[in-house]
Amino acid sequence: MFEILSGLLLLAISAGFVGAISGLGGGVFIVPTLVVVAGMPMRIAVGASLISVVATSAGASVAFVRDGWTNLKVAMVLECATVTGAIAGAYAAGLVPTYVLEGLFALMMIQSAYFSLMKHDETPLAKGGVIARRLRLAGQIPDQSGQPQHYEVINVRYGAPLMLIAGVMSGLLGIGSGALKVIAMDQVMHIPLKVSSATSNFMIGVTAGAGALVFLSRGDIATTIAAPVALGVTVGALVGSRVLPLLRVQYLRAGFAAILVLIALEMGWRALNGI
Repeated sequence: MFEILSGLLLLAISAGFVGAISGLGGGVFIVPTLVVVAGMPMRIAVGASLISVVATSAGASVAFVRDGWTNLKVAMVLECATVTGAIAGAYAAGLVPTYVLEGLFALMMIQSAYFSLMKHDETPLAKGGVIARRLRLAGQIPDQSGQPQHYEVINVRYGAPLMLIAGVMSGLLGIGSGALKVIAMDQVMHIPLKVSSATSNFMIGVTAGAGALVFLSRGDIATTIAAPVALGVTVGALVGSRVLPLLRVQYLRAGFAAILVLIALEMGWRALNGI
C-alpha cells in the first residue's frame, strides 16, 4: 500500500509541475496514468483528477497572482462560461460510455497540440476590442528588462463560447481544460502566452471545483486516491509557478504539443480497442 501511495505522490508532483508551466492543469496527465497504469475506471480517474486540478490551481495561482502574471479581470469574465459548461459536462459524464470519453480525450489533445504549434504574433496589441475596453480587461507584464509592458485584449465574444466548451470538456474528462483555455486566450483573444497560462491556472480550479461537486454527489470520488494525488500536484504546481517566468515561449509551445500528442495516441488506442 505504501508503494502505491508513494508512486501516486511522485506521479502527481510531476503532473502538477508540468500542468502549472503549461497552464493545462495536472489532470491531463493524471487521468491517462490512473486509467492506463493503475487500471482504474475512467470515472474514478476523472473524479480524482478534478480534485487534483483544484489543488494544482490553488498551488500555482498564489505565486502567479502575486507576481502579476494572472489577469484576474479576464478570469472573472470568462469563468461564468466555464463553470456553466463544467456542471453540464459533469452530469453528462455519468451517462457517456467509457470508450467515448477516452476518444473525446484523445481528440481534445490532438486539437490542442495542433493549435499550440500555429504561428502567432507575440507582440502585445496596442488597441483592444470594444467589449474588452468596456470591461477594462487590458493588463501589464514585465518585458525582458523587467519594465512593465501594456497589452490589450480582443475577441471576447469568440473567447467566451470556447470557454463554455472548455467547461463541458472539464466536467466530462476531468482535465481542467487548461488546453482550450490557453488556446482561446492566446490564439483568439491575443493575450500573451505566459499570461494565458497563468490565468488558465487560476481559472481551472474554479471550473474543476464545479464539476467535482457533481462527481462527489454521485460517489465517483475515491478519497484514498484523490488525497495523495491532490497533495502531489500542489507541490509540483508550486515549483512550476516559479519556473514559468524563466522559460522561453517557443520551448513551452513545443513541449506542450509533444506531451499532448503522446497522451492522445494512448487514449485513442484504448478507445478504439474498447478498453
